[in-house]
Amino acid sequence: GAKKKYGEITEKIENRLNYELNVVKDMGFPGYFLIVWDFIKYAKEHDIPVGPGRGSAAGSIIAYTLDITDIDPLRYDLLFERFLNPERISMPDIDVDISDTGRGDVIDYVSRKYGEDKVCQIATFGTMKARAVIRDVGRVLNVPLSKVDKFAKKIPTMTKSLEKAVEEDGDLRDFIFGNDADPDYKRIYDIAIKLEGISRHVSKHAAGVIISSQKLEEVVPLYEDRDGNIITQFDKDDSEKIGLLKIDFLGLKNLSIIQDAVKRVKRNHGVEIDIANIPLDDKLVYKMLGEGKTFGVFQFESDGMKEYLKKLRPERIEDLVAMNALYRPGPMSMIDTFIKRKHGEEKVEYFFPEMEEVLSDTYGVIVYQEQVMRLAIFWQALRWERLIRFVKQWRKRKLRLLKRWEENLLKGQ
Repeated sequence: GAKKKYGEITEKIENRLNYELNVVKDMGFPGYFLIVWDFIKYAKEHDIPVGPGRGSAAGSIIAYTLDITDIDPLRYDLLFERFLNPERISMPDIDVDISDTGRGDVIDYVSRKYGEDKVCQIATFGTMKARAVIRDVGRVLNVPLSKVDKFAKKIPTMTKSLEKAVEEDGDLRDFIFGNDADPDYKRIYDIAIKLEGISRHVSKHAAGVIISSQKLEEVVPLYEDRDGNIITQFDKDDSEKIGLLKIDFLGLKNLSIIQDAVKRVKRNHGVEIDIANIPLDDKLVYKMLGEGKTFGVFQFESDGMKEYLKKLRPERIEDLVAMNALYRPGPMSMIDTFIKRKHGEEKVEYFFPEMEEVLSDTYGVIVYQEQVMRLAIFWQALRWERLIRFVKQWRKRKLRLLKRWEENLLKGQ
């Protein structure tokens, strides 16, 4: 696989391959890689589009050389330790994007290969969250819908719990417990806090599939849904805790759309496009994206993203990668800084000059987990360097003092 992808196997490539292979072997996961390799190979051989790879698995050169991913981790300086780390034992997790029209076929293949009694999908439990539990309790108590709706809308959308919301929001507290408060609200609240967080309903996980080495009925409780699908009664976390292998088969409509577009271009224009090898420096594409024309472009078609793309005016693939990473809760607050620094409207600054090596590509803004990991390594090295520098300076000072004492002794002072 490495010869096919790289041609010449350099020392850097060989060292990375050997390192990853040893980690995978020592952690006991060769079988996992082979299972994923096998069903992706099946999909590609049967003209079922598979995504190029996303998440931490893209940092694995093994995944790249096995055609599990199409992202070269060496080119993009991705870290394998984000995916598998001997110091943090956890199951590997390769999220596999498959076209929504072909996903069922791939799951059927896996069932045939390993046995229908050893493969099934995973349950997921909908829980009674803050707003939902208010509505449910109000409905059961026959409180008018308008009153229940008014109460539910008072609960902050991002609240962790009802008790926390009441504790932090004085207006909400008065609304429930104030002297003029409607007694129905306190009645609903008292019951709701006891029910909040419990499972409300069970359904099928959107992507998770269990593959077992033995009959699932001997390992985990199962149930049959209305469509005749056999599903675990454990959710994905509990399934993994008892040692079951979970693989996410993510059905992606965009892959089906791309495949259809490629077929239409060939049929209508006689041009065959290899979507895995399209140029990444097409100026017209960046112009289009910079104008916010992203309808149907995976993860770039929301109104908020369109506005940021207009401000960013992307010119290279790295600009799009950074924007995709920044456009999520938390790092979103740094988007404007990133854009201003890219266009020279704000000075690029670093806490330490040495951080430039890690953060220069993102204009001094920490965007990726790989950057956080590299900065942690840098900080550890910097501490050692400062300690060594201090010891050396102290030794020099000590030698100077000893020399002065010796001179003074010779002078009889």
